Amino acid sequence: MSTPPPPAPTLDEDGPPGPDRPPERPPGSSGWHPGRFALGLLGVAALLATMVWVFDWLRTTDAGRLPVVVVALALGVLGIFGLFWVMDVAVNQLSEQGKLRVRPWIFIGPALLLLGVYLVYPTIYTILISFQDARSVDWVGLDNFRFIFTDSGMVRSIRNTFAWVLVVPSFAVAFGLAVAVLADRLTRGESLAKSLVFLPMAVSFVGAAVIFNLIYDYRSFGNQTGLLNGIWTALGNDPVAWLSFEPWNNLALMAVMVWIQTGFAMVILSAAIKGVPDDLLEAARIDGANEFQIFFRVVVPTIMTTIVVVATTITINVLKIFDIVYVMTGGGAGTEVIPERMVTWFFQRGNFGVGAAIAVLMFVAIIPIMIVNVRRFRAEEAIR
Repeated sequence: MSTPPPPAPTLDEDGPPGPDRPPERPPGSSGWHPGRFALGLLGVAALLATMVWVFDWLRTTDAGRLPVVVVALALGVLGIFGLFWVMDVAVNQLSEQGKLRVRPWIFIGPALLLLGVYLVYPTIYTILISFQDARSVDWVGLDNFRFIFTDSGMVRSIRNTFAWVLVVPSFAVAFGLAVAVLADRLTRGESLAKSLVFLPMAVSFVGAAVIFNLIYDYRSFGNQTGLLNGIWTALGNDPVAWLSFEPWNNLALMAVMVWIQTGFAMVILSAAIKGVPDDLLEAARIDGANEFQIFFRVVVPTIMTTIVVVATTITINVLKIFDIVYVMTGGGAGTEVIPERMVTWFFQRGNFGVGAAIAVLMFVAIIPIMIVNVRRFRAEEAIR
């Protein structure tokens, strides 16, 4: 008859570790180290102070270009790397729970700081000075906004900007969609055709304005050097000052923007069209739909989200248009737009209050467009 095994040893609270009681970790191994964390914060502060000092030296030094470039590159690469490394070392001195909470802020903190300094603060400051006088000394309330909606030049600029918002996105999306559909049907040369249409996107707005200035060039006597007047006079007509011919000169300026943005619309919409399922198109053809019906009743509804995104993106670009108007007409001959008026009042005439009020008006005008974009994006993500 075998004897039963002896009972497992029990542990009282002060007894040594056993199989049911894991060994205790050394004190401080899972906690945080205040001293090391403080040293890490001092290291971050010292590194930031050093970077500020070096930036100030770069701004005021008389050294040659090569040393300045070398120091700037070293500071931009090694300095940022060192800053993140020191911050990570400091965070490692926290407890496990503290690490999980703090470490994400270490990596997004600099971005949030830059956004706050260069975006949030200027926005708030612009709103504040929009309620002040020309020199930002005295408060004038809503006088600057009242001026915007009563001055003839400002009212004309609002009307012209509204026309830009209607015409440019509509024509750019329509032309881009047409080119995307036609190029998609090419058996050969699709890439070449799309490249030629997209090429104006590589030209800056100022460069495009200079190019179209040569096209619209007008001379009251002698041979016409402008392409458009050369064709017009060859047909037996008198030359026309296209950029002074109100109100059609606004359409001449809009044509420049349409020429640039058509390539952007074409690339995005072409990718969306290629994503339309072939089975859907084949089913429409089997049901007896012709190509026009397939395009307007199948393709367009399928890519409508992309069309809206492209249109809103171009609209935002239009609301920032300044270069084309400034280079080609300087805002004269009835071609004023809101961004051009903002620069004119703020920088050229030195009226900070009116200039800031115009900027606030532009900001308010963009908000509904951004809301539409965000809602479309969320709806698309919900479908996915």
